[in-house]
Amino acid sequence: MTAVTHPSLPLAGITVVALEQAVAAPLATRHLADLGARVIKIERVGEGDFARHYDGAVHGMASHFVWLNRGKESVALDLKSAEGVAVVRTLVAGADVFLQNFAPGAVARLGLDGETLRAADPRLVVVNMSGYGASGPRRDRKAYDMLIQAETGLVSVTGTPETATKTGVPASDIAAGLYATNSVLAALFRRERTGEGATVEVSMFDATAEWLGHQMYMQMYAGRQVPRMGLSHAAIAPYDAYPTRDGQVLIGVQNDRGWQDLVTGVFDRPDLADHPRLRTNVLRVENRVECDAVVATETRTWTTAELDARLAEAGVPAAQLNDMRGLIEHPQLSARDRWRDVGTPVGPVRAILPPMTFTDVELAMGDVPALGEHTAAVLSEFGYGDEAIDDLVARGAVGLAPTK
Repeated sequence: MTAVTHPSLPLAGITVVALEQAVAAPLATRHLADLGARVIKIERVGEGDFARHYDGAVHGMASHFVWLNRGKESVALDLKSAEGVAVVRTLVAGADVFLQNFAPGAVARLGLDGETLRAADPRLVVVNMSGYGASGPRRDRKAYDMLIQAETGLVSVTGTPETATKTGVPASDIAAGLYATNSVLAALFRRERTGEGATVEVSMFDATAEWLGHQMYMQMYAGRQVPRMGLSHAAIAPYDAYPTRDGQVLIGVQNDRGWQDLVTGVFDRPDLADHPRLRTNVLRVENRVECDAVVATETRTWTTAELDARLAEAGVPAAQLNDMRGLIEHPQLSARDRWRDVGTPVGPVRAILPPMTFTDVELAMGDVPALGEHTAAVLSEFGYGDEAIDDLVARGAVGLAPTK
């Protein structure tokens, strides 16, 4: 079984039961596991979370699954069987949190809806995750990340002027997962004060819409669709990648003081500080082509390393345009000792520490489970004898991890 949680971890002693698959819900519960919660992940017998099969990039395991499921205990159940559902009810009866992202209405048909579960245990925190929410005209539509990005209009502001593009990471899944994590923490905190649990709904659509606040306000109150700008920014200039003698550097000037720092402290061009068409951000945005041309003319005179050093010294925001190899080899990660090894059924793999850094305790980074790895141990803990477990296995209601 998963190692006992360090008592200093924030969620030590909290048990989460999750009916989850894909990205959004597993991300939420992985953060809870990192924070010290015990997470019991319910998976399909024989198949498991379908994210297990997206690819085989990590020594035969799927990269998404390795990313999202460390620190969890895998219990394989057939929820089409009454026995499998009964096991879930038993596990939830000993849990603090029940989180699920099945299709709307599915858990209610199983008798695992929030109203039913909290009638038995009012302290239980139930989080229901979905694509569009439990009501509305799109309630029953399938809702993968790309579809939500399109439906919310996120792709209308992402990409180049010529091509709408979804984000390179599953932004709608991640948004929903993070809001679900926050909801659990808030509900547990309230429970400490009131003794009452909660039923919370988090949808990918709502979470993504929240992230589009700036763009929505521009449309509602200025009558403007924020255009797709590539690396640039619709409301700020200069804000883009600019050429150097041997590459490029990203520069982002947020205000007029930053413009003065750029042209005087970096370019040695104080005459540009009060340029009649470039002296304010509003003017620079209106004259973006000229602004970008002026900046590019100056940046071309230095190598990337020289310009990066000058920008840093002047306090002008700038960055390198890295790929994934650049991230993996980034000195910021190595200098801050952010890499750890995580156990998996195929051996240790590298992983980055969670972004929430507590000064008194390192967050948990438990093993990635094999499908059904913890079925027998968890069922034994919750009162099932060996004969009962063998009978459930024989009838296909539960599944065990393959023996090596």
